Amino acid sequence: MTDQRGNLGVAIAHLERLLATNPVMAEAQAREILKVVPSEAKTLLLLSAALRAQGKFDDAVKILDNPALLRIDQAVLDYERALAYARGGHPQEAIEALKHVVKRAADHPAAWRLMGDQYILLGDLAGADYAYLHHVDAAVGDRRMIEAAAALYDNKLADAEAALRTQLKAFPTDIAAIRMLAEVAARLERYDESERLLARALSLAPSFDAARSNFVTVLHRQNKAAEALSEIDILLKRHPGHAGYRNQQAVVLARLGESARAEELYRGVLKDVPNQPKIWMSFGHTLKTAGKHAEAVEAYRQSVRQQPSLGEAWWSLANLKTFRFGDDDVAAMTHALARADLSAEDRLHLDFALGKAFEDRFEYETSFTHYERANALRRTMLDYDADKVSEHKDTLKRVLTEEFFASRRDGGCEASDPIFIVGLPRAGSTLVEQILASHSSIEGTMELPDIFSMVGRLKDAAAKPFYPDVLAAMTPEERRQLGEEYLARTRIHRKLGRAHFIDKMPNNFLQIGFIAQILPKAKIIDVRRHPMACGFSCFKQHFARGQGFTYSLSDIGRYYADYVELMAHYDAVLPGRIHHIQYEDLVADLESNVRRLLTYCGLAYEEDCLRFYQNDRIVRTASSEQVRMPIFSDALEHWRHYEKWLEPLRKALGTAP
Repeated sequence: MTDQRGNLGVAIAHLERLLATNPVMAEAQAREILKVVPSEAKTLLLLSAALRAQGKFDDAVKILDNPALLRIDQAVLDYERALAYARGGHPQEAIEALKHVVKRAADHPAAWRLMGDQYILLGDLAGADYAYLHHVDAAVGDRRMIEAAAALYDNKLADAEAALRTQLKAFPTDIAAIRMLAEVAARLERYDESERLLARALSLAPSFDAARSNFVTVLHRQNKAAEALSEIDILLKRHPGHAGYRNQQAVVLARLGESARAEELYRGVLKDVPNQPKIWMSFGHTLKTAGKHAEAVEAYRQSVRQQPSLGEAWWSLANLKTFRFGDDDVAAMTHALARADLSAEDRLHLDFALGKAFEDRFEYETSFTHYERANALRRTMLDYDADKVSEHKDTLKRVLTEEFFASRRDGGCEASDPIFIVGLPRAGSTLVEQILASHSSIEGTMELPDIFSMVGRLKDAAAKPFYPDVLAAMTPEERRQLGEEYLARTRIHRKLGRAHFIDKMPNNFLQIGFIAQILPKAKIIDVRRHPMACGFSCFKQHFARGQGFTYSLSDIGRYYADYVELMAHYDAVLPGRIHHIQYEDLVADLESNVRRLLTYCGLAYEEDCLRFYQNDRIVRTASSEQVRMPIFSDALEHWRHYEKWLEPLRKALGTAP
């Protein structure tokens, strides 16, 4: 008897292996077993699966009606029946079987997912929405999803992506996996891909609020504010008092310069849920950009009182620039930094903040130690490659020649609205923006990502990006359409109805060739500062995102040298197109430089430009506090306090002026 059971077990195990690779042989094996043991339930179930795998759907269902299968778990049996109906093109019958499954096993993720698929086939989107949302809840216990979630939590993005792509290859409508893969893409700053994935999830399950909330974040990061607000409206109609969605709305409105509305929302949210250190921090950011220094400090203080190890809140205080830490602050940050369980993000932010604290105390060696440690840690989190930047610069020089531009004088959008301010971060571009935005014909906006987004979208005929070569194939009409698209995309940031507006994305110096082709009448202003001063100022600044070159002194030097070389090339191939301003010259003689700047922009001189510090416009950069004060020269040589530690920067700069 024992031998018979053992032989049966071996035969069934062999049958299971065959089913995975050869359903025809699996059917034959099952029928051989049933000759010996005619009512063996597991074999009958596997025979049904083998028939289903061969497309013999009716036969598969008939097998499942065998009375011997009554001893099988009914949910298992109904799921097999549903699979046969579904594969056989009978969605309504499949749904009825699946309803029996989930009635007995509500946490059956595959059953809920398959039910959603069948509702889609019937055109019942509400039913699909219902089923897919239950699938998300049930998938919490799915082993493969648990493993993917663990990899995501540990920031092992390659492992998470591989697991999720495998899952989606097998189950393309797994909205939980789609959402997680979108998060992987977002963390890797592949926002276009993340947006597409989340849109797919929402097309399957419009009530998937968690995915819609993620969708808002991804749209916001791509500067698609109008779209983000539209999605938030959907969430808030369903959940009017939801603090998280109201917070998201405040974040988007603050980005658009709607500070008053954002403030009101934050105050309401924090009244309802006061113990939210990160929301207090976001509230502080909004108050800072609106010039409400004292209130911003108090908001940041509230944040660190609630979570003393929240490094970003401490750095936000340091990033006010005019703020000074006290002894208790330094002690609190040092204590937090000593925690063994501190996250890498909190650690690097605390080191940046302590670098500023000791800089203000004239303890430059200790200050530099913290700056160096913060940058080294941040550098390990990035895949920045200085060689690729240099190669891209060489490609731009090779393609965008004088002959290239001479042969493409026609086309593009003729509007003269945009004024681009380019250069390196911390070079003085915010000051120049504030001066120009004090003119009655110019509106300041922010660092707009639209040019980069549009360039990233350019493809060749085989759908492969190869910028800048793709510019050569563009017709004048295509360039005009792109110019008009840029104006349309940026219109949401123009509140004052002025003739001109500023796009202060510094990295747009890499896209000057593109700008020249699509907006031939746009103004381009290059702001420069002493390379050692600018380089060190970048090194001690933590940027929310982007600017990957700033976390190594040698990377900064190489980037600056590439930038100077590329700008010299543009001056040669587009003579007179770019206006250069040296920050030190601006500080030394404000009026003369402002007059030349306005003449370049084709505008009459206005005295208000000299009183830029009285302009109460929203400023979103690290210099927001400084540009609200009269111009001063005290900091021009400040970098020299750190000079003995900056040799890697000097060496990488080479002969760059």
